[in-house]
Amino acid sequence: MQRDAAGGEVWARTYYRNATGAELRLVLTLMAPGGRTVESHCGVPAEDDPGVCETPREPRPESARRSAQGADRGVKHREYAAVAEFAGKGPSGRYEDGPLLLRSGSNSTGGRSS
Repeated sequence: MQRDAAGGEVWARTYYRNATGAELRLVLTLMAPGGRTVESHCGVPAEDDPGVCETPREPRPESARRSAQGADRGVKHREYAAVAEFAGKGPSGRYEDGPLLLRSGSNSTGGRSS
């Protein structure tokens, strides 16, 4: 998970390399306070070159920005979580029928600023 230095936006980002020889699908989900979610669906080409997938940036409420800049820095940031799921195609040639190859989630206690 990422956030800007001022604490005004939050987004999910994952980096990948796909050496499987088959195209994969990546679903990256940012989960925000109050049950809100933002998903990005990214194709992962069958090549060993590095790639990146990001969700759209979400504005943080003013109270969360003040909290992130104050004495309890990072407390509100922990209310966000991200999950990346990589899937292959199934026998029908569709991702919906394919195997889930990897699920990775954030386990941050404040994350990194960028």
